[in-house]
Amino acid sequence: MNRASFLKRLLTIHIPAALVVLLAVGPFAWMVLTSLTPSADIVARGVSLTPAGWSADNYARLLGRTSFLANMGHSFIVALGTVALGLLVSVSAAYAFSRFRFPGRRLLMLQFLLVNMFPIVLLILPLFVLMRRFGILDTHLGLIIANATTAIPFAVWMLTSYVGAIPKSLDEAAMIDGCSRLSAMRRVVLPLALPGIISTGIYIFITAWNEYLYALTLGGRNVRTVTVAIQTLIGEFQIEWGLLAAGGVFGALPVTILFLLVQRRLVGGLTQGAVKG
Repeated sequence: MNRASFLKRLLTIHIPAALVVLLAVGPFAWMVLTSLTPSADIVARGVSLTPAGWSADNYARLLGRTSFLANMGHSFIVALGTVALGLLVSVSAAYAFSRFRFPGRRLLMLQFLLVNMFPIVLLILPLFVLMRRFGILDTHLGLIIANATTAIPFAVWMLTSYVGAIPKSLDEAAMIDGCSRLSAMRRVVLPLALPGIISTGIYIFITAWNEYLYALTLGGRNVRTVTVAIQTLIGEFQIEWGLLAAGGVFGALPVTILFLLVQRRLVGGLTQGAVKG
């Protein structure tokens, strides 16, 4: 490789890639460093790449003096419940949209797409009124339903393209062999669509785990999720940056571990579901 070619690759590939990685990883690395820096050092010197000493005191105070573990439990219940409800609805809808042609099909699909164009703040007032009327305000069920309202439309779009890539002849052959429509869907289509279903489930989980606005307005007292709990660490006159950073690390940890465990399946499900044939 000559010098001109090396410089071209350096300027067009390596340096831009390094900048992208730095911008993506830098804030998280800074958060981890802040969480491991003693509070006294943060006040005196600020966060440094070479602090005087490392300490887990922020994590000890977070777990010992706050209800953060209980808040994480609430987040898990809400996120997993949203995944269950979201997949139940979106898988059924995706099968219907991909296998049947009925009047208004394109309009309904367009409406699913348009829902994601509006900010969720528009839904807070009607959801608040309905949940208060049915007695599910500030409950796990209420937050699960609220999160599902924003997760399901995009999930239906993801799964419709994926299920549509599975040949109809497979479930038709199963029905010829004696399966009902529901049995053919369960035994033939769902196993083949499993990568796409897993990808969609991960998307729903991450969306529900990171959601803040619904958790704050429709919950926050009896059911306080991680995102709301982190916000409460900001005091009126003082911000304990070490404690706040420790909460951020704990809040990001489950999603990070989940993504690393299923990274290949997630990417495979998204790319296969995007291409028909």
